[in-house]
Amino acid sequence: MRLDDWFLLADERGNSHSTIDSRRASNAAWTEGNDVGFLIDGAAYFARLVDAFSDLENGDEVRFTDWRSDADERLTDDGPTIAALLADTCRRGVDVRGLLWRSHSDRFAFSSKENRHFATDVRIAGGEVLLDERVRRAGSHHQKMVLLRHSKNLDRDVAFIGGIDLSHGRRDDARHHGNEQIIEMDERYGPRPAWHDAQLEVRGPAIGDLDFTFRERWEDPTPLNHASRTRAWFSRVMSRDRIASTLAEPLADPPARGGHAVQVLRTYPSRRPRYPFAPDGERSVARAFVKAVGRARTLIYIEDQFFWSVEIAKILARALRRHPQLQLVVVIPRYPDKDGALSGPPSRLAQLRAMAIVQREGGPRVGFYDVQNGSGSPIYVHAKVCVIDDVWATVGSDNLNRRSWTHDSEISCAIIDSEHDLRAPLDPGGLGDGSRKFARELRMALWAEHLGRAIDDTALLNIENSCELWEKCASELAQWEGGSHPGRPPLSRIRTHVVELVPRGRRRGADLVYRFIFDPDGRPLKLRLRHRF
Repeated sequence: MRLDDWFLLADERGNSHSTIDSRRASNAAWTEGNDVGFLIDGAAYFARLVDAFSDLENGDEVRFTDWRSDADERLTDDGPTIAALLADTCRRGVDVRGLLWRSHSDRFAFSSKENRHFATDVRIAGGEVLLDERVRRAGSHHQKMVLLRHSKNLDRDVAFIGGIDLSHGRRDDARHHGNEQIIEMDERYGPRPAWHDAQLEVRGPAIGDLDFTFRERWEDPTPLNHASRTRAWFSRVMSRDRIASTLAEPLADPPARGGHAVQVLRTYPSRRPRYPFAPDGERSVARAFVKAVGRARTLIYIEDQFFWSVEIAKILARALRRHPQLQLVVVIPRYPDKDGALSGPPSRLAQLRAMAIVQREGGPRVGFYDVQNGSGSPIYVHAKVCVIDDVWATVGSDNLNRRSWTHDSEISCAIIDSEHDLRAPLDPGGLGDGSRKFARELRMALWAEHLGRAIDDTALLNIENSCELWEKCASELAQWEGGSHPGRPPLSRIRTHVVELVPRGRRRGADLVYRFIFDPDGRPLKLRLRHRF
């Protein structure tokens, strides 16, 4: 197997101004020898954070990026809060630095106040958290990453990367009863919304690429907020930092310790003033997905928060058209997180269009599903996961929409395991790549949770019958809920996804709001016109 059949080569990243791929003597655009695990749902991730932070000592380093952080979020039932964990870490002499999006106002259902309070709490404790507004207009820093570096023992370094913020609402588990510290969502998610998500735990040389990505942003000399005179004056009045302090010299990359190849992928927009490390932006998240989908032959499995881009739907439809045996299974939220009179129609209209494109091409080879907990309440799917043919897998902060692929800052990791999974089917894609242990185990863990099966259930192995299995499970639950299937309820939690139609008279306005506010385009004009990433 050639890794570059799936991974991007350095010149395919499309950003020659970053030296992320030229740091190594081989100039490879990925690292090998990593040990990668996955953490399903926020409770598992937060518990691992508490454990990993306990190993940090004087002189070690914490680096993190986040979209939203709540200082009082409890990481376990009895604490600590995230602010208390970081404060204790600072007191032990650990160098704590964070980049947190300087969010839009809470009046628009964002988290400006929460992020500001979090940054202040960490700063008082001795760390440094910068509120970073170096984004495209109406954009955000959406990367979610925590790096723990051990200056005296690099083999203990660990990174966490995925879709989970250090915030309220995320700490749920496989039972999906929701987080006691709630966030406000559409009322149909109930008073304590259930939340499904995923995060990676990475050890090995890939941490060097993740650390490098953090440093590129931290060392950007552009002022942290939009560089207008008004903003500069306001920042001085509010005593807000506009320029980051200097980081210590970078530590060496951790040594090899496993069999996973990892490619670090990013999104940065084309903006003014330019990012020095990506003056025309970077869209390696998009390019990697397109390349991997081109190799798909049997199954593309996706978990996504939105799935509403026509351009991305066309990429998937083209793959379905070229390969008659290819199937597509997508898990998305039942309702938008905000489904009001103004916010709901744009997202529903866009999702209906994207779904129709792939369903026209794939017919019964395409399935869209949402999930619910044991009491029938919908679970908000916030995970950003893709697994192709049990070979290539990616987990990160990016959703399948134009905003994540071109406009906001994002980060994800694509993983290929060197170890084959020796259970049949041995080569589901039929290209000689085999099935790889990490990708298969990630997919089966997610399917076991959603379909109510044991993780070693052999029915989960045969991906050639994926759509048939999912449709059967959804049908059994629908029949039981409709009263035509007596007895105990099925263990499956999935329902066929149905989107409420947008009235014809509201579609034009909803489409304009979608294109310019919900899913803007951050590409250079020449790429927009060519519909390329």
